[in-house]
Amino acid sequence: MADPNQETHGPRRRRPFKGLLAVSFGLLFIAFYVALIATHDGSRSNDEGIDETETITSRARLAGVSEKRNDGLWKLSGDRNTPAFDWNNSMLSWQRTAFHFQPEQNWMNDPNGPLFYKGWYHFFYQYNPNAAVWGDIVWGHAVSRDLIHWVHLPIAMVADQWYDSNGVWTGSATFLPDGSIVMLYTGSTDKAVQVQNLAYPEDPNDPLLLKWVKFPGNPVLVPPPGILPKDFRDPTTAWKTSEGKWRITIGSKLNKTGISLVYDTIDFKTYEKLDTLLHRVPNTGMWECVDFYPVSKTAGNGLDTSVNGPAVKHIVKASMDDTRFDHYAVGTYFDSNGTWIPDDPTIDVGMSASLRYDYGKFYASKSFYDQNKGRRVLWSWIGESDSEASDVQKGWSSLQGIPRTVVLDTKTGKNLVQWPVEEIKSLRLSSKQFDLEVGPGSVVPVDVGSAAQLDIEAEFEINKESLEKILGNASVVAEAEEFSCEKSGGSTVRGALGPFGFSVLATESLSEQTPVYFYVAKGTDSELKTFFCTDTSRSSVANDVVKPIYGSIVPVLKGEKLTMRILVDHSIVEAFGQGGRTCITSRVYPTTAIYGAAKLFLFNNALDATVTASFTVWQMNSAFIHPYSDEAVRALSRT
Repeated sequence: MADPNQETHGPRRRRPFKGLLAVSFGLLFIAFYVALIATHDGSRSNDEGIDETETITSRARLAGVSEKRNDGLWKLSGDRNTPAFDWNNSMLSWQRTAFHFQPEQNWMNDPNGPLFYKGWYHFFYQYNPNAAVWGDIVWGHAVSRDLIHWVHLPIAMVADQWYDSNGVWTGSATFLPDGSIVMLYTGSTDKAVQVQNLAYPEDPNDPLLLKWVKFPGNPVLVPPPGILPKDFRDPTTAWKTSEGKWRITIGSKLNKTGISLVYDTIDFKTYEKLDTLLHRVPNTGMWECVDFYPVSKTAGNGLDTSVNGPAVKHIVKASMDDTRFDHYAVGTYFDSNGTWIPDDPTIDVGMSASLRYDYGKFYASKSFYDQNKGRRVLWSWIGESDSEASDVQKGWSSLQGIPRTVVLDTKTGKNLVQWPVEEIKSLRLSSKQFDLEVGPGSVVPVDVGSAAQLDIEAEFEINKESLEKILGNASVVAEAEEFSCEKSGGSTVRGALGPFGFSVLATESLSEQTPVYFYVAKGTDSELKTFFCTDTSRSSVANDVVKPIYGSIVPVLKGEKLTMRILVDHSIVEAFGQGGRTCITSRVYPTTAIYGAAKLFLFNNALDATVTASFTVWQMNSAFIHPYSDEAVRALSRT
């Protein structure tokens, strides 16, 4: 779209009277680039120049990224000298998931460069092959036919060049018109400077893309003037401009302002930095893992990243390094000067009231356009909420969430809708259907056997008489404006119309449980507002895990019933409210609600409302996720 306020956003080309300033900055840029290349020695190891006595944690902070930060948090609510919980191998073994992607062992974080190529889905990820903590980052690699069953492949890229010797960090794939692939990724140099590098498959005819070649002219981009060396990372998938060039954006910051830099290129080797920013939001800190893509205003399918036009909105998403949340906003993109503005500035990217992909444990997400099925698919790193010592003891850390389709909510036009990819249904085994009326203060066991691997789809309806009684009673406190899932006490605090939902991964005595629930509250305007929450505060009796209460308001339109879907897979619970308008991912670590002792309950903790629940519960099979071998690849080919 042409920008109707081009002067406001700034013209793309500099005016003549700025020429001297442009030349000065250009010379500084060249000097920086030459110095960067001149000072490397081409052979330094990852650890040279770093004190071997320093911990992995300090190395990560020195490098300019954030590693796991849960240690110590669990001590803040009690005795700082309290010893950690005594985990045994049976408990820790149970935590490993059955149908979520994770490496065979060691540390994993950001998803990288997902794509579909010659019949295979490829997934790359940040991986430490040497330990279950952050460090020595390379690109892990796995392939799948359906985004559910996977074969691990050999490491795709290692830190073997001066420009990535401190880590092969996050990147994105772009398909060229001839079907070939280019991969841009951030490298941390031997001087810990963040630079952008180019790689491509060694053999384009290999559907498994086993070998990758790094461009000999790397780095292709270095931090521009005014950007600090450790604030320049995570290039996006490129999209086509109206002039036929390719365009990318890269996350950064200026003081406390989060920004997204914009570059144009023809060949992915040389770049022109635009004078404008894609977007900026003050007081949001460093923007990591920026994502930018179009969504249809009318259709339910995904769009290629280069699609633009009047029937399209654009999403800007950034992972906030300061808060560890993934925020997004819906807005309008102006191709003429590479800028974007939000539809609603009050919920701009990274602001306290802005929208999030997920209100739980969910970070560094990356989407890709799946040309195989015409959909946009979203991946995300799901970190741990236990202690680093526990990760070392069990030998692994982190998961990836079940891949989700993502589209604009065409009913509201204001938010995204996310839903597990349809292929997850292939793991459904036996099912049971229930239709239950649950009175106030009730807890009902749901007989489904072991409840460690479940898919639950449910709809709830509050008794009409209960609703009319509450809405017509002036003595019922209007609390919607003050209610917060995180700060209102969790599922034990009773209101007139909630909470009600399910307790998953629960013991028979409910000494351990993770409630996923709706809370409906009356506002000062006498209208009802609905909140969707997950309460992990009683998920484990262990004292060395972080157990927050997650959630947010969820839009419910006139005539809609309340609906939720819950995927339970051992130590991860993914919840989707109202068809995916609000999503919550939780990591939980029960000590006794494991194996056959894991139970499912339906509850209604409202003071006055009777609720009818209609739901189906499926037992879930385990996914085929195997180490690399020719036989494993052949087996997956046959699925």
